[in-house]
Amino acid sequence: MYQLSIREEFVAQHFLTVPDCGPENELHSHVYALEVLLEGKTLDAYGYLVDIDLVKGGMHDILARYRDHTLNEDEAFEGLNPSIEHFSRIVCESLKASLQKTNLDRLTVKIWEDANAWASYAAAL
Repeated sequence: MYQLSIREEFVAQHFLTVPDCGPENELHSHVYALEVLLEGKTLDAYGYLVDIDLVKGGMHDILARYRDHTLNEDEAFEGLNPSIEHFSRIVCESLKASLQKTNLDRLTVKIWEDANAWASYAAAL
């Protein structure tokens, strides 16, 4: 199985909606890192698992939606606590749509909230 990973940092804000989280219940920023892991069994005619520019373009479009914005205000988070678990699923599902016509088998999105904490979500393609 071949693997390819791309990572990009961005800043966004959120506040947790679960009770008694202390300062996490207040609006605050994170320097998030979006890490995408792509997996597949075969390479294309040029020896690529996937065109990196295609993936970066999809990531750019998604990050444009969240960069310097408050996650709580985005419709994808309506009724949800804006955890990194939910965030990784939302981003994975969005990116998956742009990768349907590739030879990839699996997509994993990992979102780092800081240097020590991350959550991920994986989907078959």
